[in-house]
This record gives sequence, C-alpha cells and structure tokens, in this order.
Amino acid sequence: MSNCRVIAVVNQKGGVGKTTTSVNLAASLAASEHRTLLVDLDPQGNASSAYGVLNPSRHIYHALVGECSVEAAMEETDLGFLRLIPAGADLVGAEIELVTHPDRERCLAGVIEQVRGLFDFVLVDCPPSLGILTLNALTAADSLLIPLQCEYYALEGLARLMETSELVRADLNPSLNLEGIVLTMVDSRNNLSRQVEAEVREHFGDRVYQTRIPRNVRLSEAPSHGKPILLYDAHSRGALAYLELAEEMIGRHIKELDTEIEGEGPPGPSIQTPAQEEEDR
Repeated sequence: MSNCRVIAVVNQKGGVGKTTTSVNLAASLAASEHRTLLVDLDPQGNASSAYGVLNPSRHIYHALVGECSVEAAMEETDLGFLRLIPAGADLVGAEIELVTHPDRERCLAGVIEQVRGLFDFVLVDCPPSLGILTLNALTAADSLLIPLQCEYYALEGLARLMETSELVRADLNPSLNLEGIVLTMVDSRNNLSRQVEAEVREHFGDRVYQTRIPRNVRLSEAPSHGKPILLYDAHSRGALAYLELAEEMIGRHIKELDTEIEGEGPPGPSIQTPAQEEEDR
C-alpha cells in the first residue's frame, strides 16, 4: 500500500475504548505488515504505557515545540512494522503553551509531515476533550475514526464532535473526512447494545464498520502488562476483533486507491450529520 493515511482516533467522551482502539488497531495494522506509526497525543499517556513505554526522555511534546526531531521522539516496539511517538508529563502544559504559538493548530501537522512518507498508516490517539491538542490532530489528519460505546448515552456528544470536525474542515483542513465509526464494548446478549447498534447503523449506514469490538476481559488486562492484545493473548476475542477491524480498514483503503487510479478522486464521506444531509437535500 502507498499513500499514507493519517487517522485521528477521537471521542471527547472518556471510557469508550478510544485508547484501546488506537493501541490495538495500530498493532493489528502492523501485524498485517503495513508500516504504522502510533502517536500518543493524550497527556494521560495510556497508549504509551500500553506498549511498556514509561517516562520517555523524548516524546511528542518535545517534537511539537521543536526541542527534538520527530525521529528522536520515536520509539521502536515489539512489532517490526510499528513505531510509537509516546506522550509524557510535559504534554499537560502543551494546551497552554500552544495557545501563544503563531500556527498553533498546525504544530502536529508539521511533525507528521516530516515522516509521512515512511508509513502507510499514522494513528493519533487524542485526549478525551475537544481542546487544542485534539484540534491539532483534526488539522493534521486525513480522517477521523470515532469509537462509540454501545450504551444509552452513546450518541450524546457525537453531534458536537461532528460539528467541530465540520468547522475544522471549513477553516483549517478541507480534506478531513469521516473514516468511520467503530462500535466498542459490544455485548450482543444485551438488548440495549443491540438497540444502540441498530440506531447507529440506521443513522450512519456504511460509515459504521461491520466489525464490532466485544467486551473482553483480556483486552482490559493487556495494558497492565505493557502489551497490545495481539502480544498478550492473540487468540482472545478482542485480538481477533481488532485484526478483523484492521482487515476491513485496509480493504476500504485499497478500494479508495483503486478509485483514485481510475481518476474518480477519493470518495471520502462527508462529516455532516444525517440531519444536516437531510437539510442539504
């Protein structure tokens, strides 16, 4: 595969499986021998610790403010096709420091652009907020991937996220598209999970990935061992689900590349909500 795809993994609501998806999707893409970079942009640093990287001397903050090169902030992982740019404690202050930066929304875009040609996929694990760091991710990304938990308030805040993304698209990044929505923590035995899934699929159609991420104890255990689920328990339901998600994502991008070669241009879906699309009609 050519043509690097930069994907921001975003949801301002915490506890929906955002970092779990970033960590394990990146590992699964790498396991499929696609050159992958995972950028931990969350000051909590959970994506970094999930790979056993604690208190790194150089991390994304230093690259953002120009204190080190991107390569210097990059860490190897136990997966040959995967590199990680970790987060560190200094990133907590970045929200304040970047406010006075003359091009504050594009700092991450500049960092990624330096190494974009080295990777097939770049995944950015965003903070659970819509602050300046997430804004940087949306400005740098080609698309956003939204993990959505199958619970009663699943759609709460989704409209706001879509509106923010549309503003970014209008003012900062016109090429930003919706990569898709991935349903997480799915319990098919639960009536509520089934109802939420049906509602999301009804509203967003094929923008929702067919692959569903189940509730899985092994997925919850893996980070405490400093490993993605593939290296902790490759035969677990969680590992198999993320491998399937990676395969589905790769298949989508192969179709997009084929379409571009045929001269039709990329078919990236609009970020508009269904209500906005109905108004347009």
